[in-house]
Amino acid sequence: MNCKNTAEFALELDAKDELKDYRNEFHIPLQKNGKEHIYMCGNSLGLQPKRTKEFLNQELEDWATFGVEGHFHAKNPWMPYHEFLTESYAKIVGAKPAEVVAMNTLTVNLHLMMVSFYRPTEKRHKIIIEGDAFPSDIYAVESQIKHHSLSPETSLIKLRPRDGESAIRTEDILAIIEREGDEIALIMLGGVNYYTGQVFDFEKITKLAQDKGIKVGFDLAHAAGNIKLELHNWGVDFAVWCSYKYLNSGPGSVAAAFVHEKHHTTNLNRFAGWWGHNKEDRFKMPDDFNPIQSAEGWQLSNPPILSLAAIRASLSIFDEVGMDKLVAKSKELTNYLLYLLNTIYTDRIEIITPEERGCQLSIRVKNGNKNLFDAITEKGVVADWREPDVIRVAPIPLYNSFHDVFNFYSILKEEL
Repeated sequence: MNCKNTAEFALELDAKDELKDYRNEFHIPLQKNGKEHIYMCGNSLGLQPKRTKEFLNQELEDWATFGVEGHFHAKNPWMPYHEFLTESYAKIVGAKPAEVVAMNTLTVNLHLMMVSFYRPTEKRHKIIIEGDAFPSDIYAVESQIKHHSLSPETSLIKLRPRDGESAIRTEDILAIIEREGDEIALIMLGGVNYYTGQVFDFEKITKLAQDKGIKVGFDLAHAAGNIKLELHNWGVDFAVWCSYKYLNSGPGSVAAAFVHEKHHTTNLNRFAGWWGHNKEDRFKMPDDFNPIQSAEGWQLSNPPILSLAAIRASLSIFDEVGMDKLVAKSKELTNYLLYLLNTIYTDRIEIITPEERGCQLSIRVKNGNKNLFDAITEKGVVADWREPDVIRVAPIPLYNSFHDVFNFYSILKEEL
C-alpha cells in the first residue's frame, strides 16, 4: 500500500473498506463538545456493541417471566447457555469446540490451569515468563511456585530483551529452553505482550518445549480476537483469555480457557466443582467427582448468564466477519498508523513494538514524560498510558477507521 499522510487518502481507504459499516454496530463515546472520541483503547476495554442491549434484555425478560424455570424454558435456556459460545470461541482461537469453555475470570482460570499443568519435581520445577508480563500473571506464577514450597528466585525464569532492545528474540527463548529444558516444568507467556505488543512465535516455542517434556500455556488476553490463532494445530497444552478487550463483552466479563483434547481423558490433577461434573448425573448429586471429558471438566460453578449474554452478542459479530477479514484489516490499519508515525521527525518518541504484532503499537516517550499523553487526551484521544513511559494505541478493525488513525496522528504530531 502506497500511503499518503493526508485526510483525503485516509477517507479513500475507508471508502474501500468492506468492514466499514461495522463501526455503526458500536457505541462510540462522545466528547463534551458532542464529537466522537478517537477511541484507540480497545486493547484495554472494547466498545459496547449496540446489539448487546437486545441480548441482555432477552435474559432479563426471561428471568422475570420464568424465574428458576428459565434454566430450561428461557428462549435461550440457561442450563446449557455457556455452550452457545463454544463454536464462536473455537473459531476465534483455532480450536475444536470440545477444547474451549467460557468460565470464571482470567487469573482464576490461569490458577486452575496451573493446578493441572504445573506439577514440579525436584529436578523439573522452573517456569518461564516474560520479565514484563502483566503483573497479575507474575503474581499468579510466583504464588503457584510458593504453593509448592519453592522459591521464585530459583524456580522462575524471567525473559528479558537484549540490552538496547525492546522485544524478546525468539532465538533467545529457544536457547533458554535448549539450555535449561530438563529443569523447566512450564512455559507461561502472554501470547501478545501487553506492554510492547509483541506476538510470540507460538508454534516454534511450543514444539521445542514439548520435545523437552515441558508443558506450554499462553495468556491470550491481548491475542484473542486480535491475531490469528491455531491453538489445536500448534499443540498448545492450555490457554486462558479475558473477553472484555478485543472481544467487547463489557468490563470484568467472564473469561475463557482452552485445554487441548490430548488432556481430556488423562488423569490430571485439578480443582473440581460441580459444573465440571458429568452432565448426565450432575443433578443426582453423586459423592464422587466424574469430570466432563472436555475443557468443560475444568468448570467450577454455573456461570453468570447476563455476562455470557453480553459475550454472545459480541461473538455474533465475529461470526459474521471472521478472523481472516479482521486480521487483514488490522494489519492495514496498524501499518498505516506506523507509516504516519514514521513521518513525524522527532526524538521525543520511538515505536517499541516489533514487526511481529497485532493491532497494538506501543509508543515510548522520552524520559517518561506523561505530559504528551495528557495533551492528546485533552484533544479527544482515548489511548492508554503504561508506566514508566509508554502510550499504547490499538486501532481496532471492527470499529476504528483509517480516518481515526489519521486524526490520532494529526493530534500527536501537533502536540509534538
